[in-house]
Amino acid sequence: MGNRIRIAYLEHSAFAVDSNETMLIFDYARGAPPEGANEGQGYITPAFLERYKRVYVFVSHGHGDHYERGIFDWRGHPGIEYILGYDIADAPAGRRMSPGDTAVFGNLSVTAHASTDIGVSFLIDWTETGYRVFHAGDLNLWHWRDESTLREIEQAERSFYDAVAPLVGSPADVAFFPVDPRQGALYDAGATYFIAQTQPRFFIPMHWQGRADVAMDFARRAGEKRTRIIALTTPGETIAIEKGENDESEALRTLRAEPLGETLENRNIITEG
Repeated sequence: MGNRIRIAYLEHSAFAVDSNETMLIFDYARGAPPEGANEGQGYITPAFLERYKRVYVFVSHGHGDHYERGIFDWRGHPGIEYILGYDIADAPAGRRMSPGDTAVFGNLSVTAHASTDIGVSFLIDWTETGYRVFHAGDLNLWHWRDESTLREIEQAERSFYDAVAPLVGSPADVAFFPVDPRQGALYDAGATYFIAQTQPRFFIPMHWQGRADVAMDFARRAGEKRTRIIALTTPGETIAIEKGENDESEALRTLRAEPLGETLENRNIITEG
């Protein structure tokens, strides 16, 4: 059997990805869970993290919808590391990264790439699994055409194209990227360009401002031959992706999965050919 990862949607731009005894958490900003809440509802708790030997917490930048200081309450976990955008000034722990920085954390090789807002995006080569994972943070084509001047729009486009260029030729197996309906009719311009240029194998929309219909509509109509778009829209919703033994690119499978931390069963597997 090939290597398998599980992906759980937590909220907004927050996701958790696990494989075996390792957990990656991205841009978690949900705050303290209410009494009785658990990972099946998209919450992360210290008790849940105890199921993993290694936990890597990524924060792309300091906006309140991507960062909540309560994540540092998890520092009691002996295998936790925090990997932060350069702008996170109040962090009591962790390694700050700027665009162009590369660092190794256990079995992860992490490169920080540019954003078109504050902070960074992250490209992770996960050597244990053979997967490459990209989280965009607030990297997007923020064009605001109803408000911006032509010069501002042109500058936004140049900045975005320049930020995406270093990612071309290093396709991610899984990419998390904004699809923000506040931008109006061209809300998907950045995502469409990113897919065309970088050709991720799986693309998961995020940052859709509570509009699940936007994520689902984009998933229905925007895929390309090499890219499958999967909309995860309910906190705690989980999928698994498996890469085939022979593969480098073709044999990928997905299934709706049990919650993170539970044992996966080999059922409902869809083969991507």
